[in-house]
Amino acid sequence: LLEVMNHVPRETGEAAAALVKAGKVKVNVAQVPQKLYIEVIAKGGGHTGRAIVRDLHTNVVLVEQDGTATLDKQDADTAASGDSDVVTPEQIASFLTVRSIWDYCTKELDPMHDPIDIIRSAVQVNSVISDEGLSKEYGLAIGRNLDLNCRKGLMTRDLTTNSMIAAAAGMAGAPLSVVANSGSGNQGITATMPVVAAARWLGIDEPTMLRAVTLSNLIAIRIKSKFGRLSNLCGATVAGTGAACGITYLLGGGYHEICCAIQNMVGNVTGMVCDGAKADCALKISTCVNAACQAAAMGTRGVRVQSTDGIVEENVERTLDNFAILSTHGTSDSVILDLMLNKEHAPDAE
Repeated sequence: LLEVMNHVPRETGEAAAALVKAGKVKVNVAQVPQKLYIEVIAKGGGHTGRAIVRDLHTNVVLVEQDGTATLDKQDADTAASGDSDVVTPEQIASFLTVRSIWDYCTKELDPMHDPIDIIRSAVQVNSVISDEGLSKEYGLAIGRNLDLNCRKGLMTRDLTTNSMIAAAAGMAGAPLSVVANSGSGNQGITATMPVVAAARWLGIDEPTMLRAVTLSNLIAIRIKSKFGRLSNLCGATVAGTGAACGITYLLGGGYHEICCAIQNMVGNVTGMVCDGAKADCALKISTCVNAACQAAAMGTRGVRVQSTDGIVEENVERTLDNFAILSTHGTSDSVILDLMLNKEHAPDAE
């Protein structure tokens, strides 16, 4: 979406930053029922412009110039717009289960002759941005620093660390394309690159790797379908759970072991909140990938968080439904937004 900013001249960006620094820009939380709602009012030269984006990131529903609407789709059904999901979340939830995903990936999928071939594209495209993230100091350089820690002897180079490096490096902020999952580049990288890194570490053949990456991405889609487009919880927990399943499969696990890995992830990283897309998302991703590798190792041995613990239930589908309920009702958007908008910027005392 931010590709529209690619050709904005540097001086224009600097002028915009100066306006913010001068206190000319005010940001407030809109008191509306929609989770995704952005309203911008700009004034200058005796004129006023107003625009509203609602429900979807690309769904512009109102454009006004001096109080006169040049575009008004506020009463239109969002689901009928051209940017709506090809398959709705409700449709996804109705037919995707952990069992149906497992059966498809292990019995029906022909990964080397897949007519859609999006998974092979995800591996290729997301590998490029991961490699680029290791080559330069992008963002917080989480993946690059994990790699440096290994070379300095501060960390062990193993399947887990390599998976963390591959995912975090992809999220460093390099200006390259990403194959997304459920509309999120973060989740696309997290559902793909740890599984690719694990397969490379284990010397797994390409067809098996592609089955594992497909399994990971579909599990992430199944979970996200009940989370909604925006969630209070970090998407890395969702994609990390998918990655745990893919890695479990690579380690020789079957359906039961996949379910164990899911239960372990929900029992571990569920409460990680989403507080916006930013540089430290790569840090959260590395944490979730670390947890995914641990969940996979436990799951492969048949070890799982029990239904007597927390929100985990005996049935994996019910566990994932609980995960979704916590996502939509368990934390407060208003509290998170209030904290984000009212931060003090004074440095720590020396």
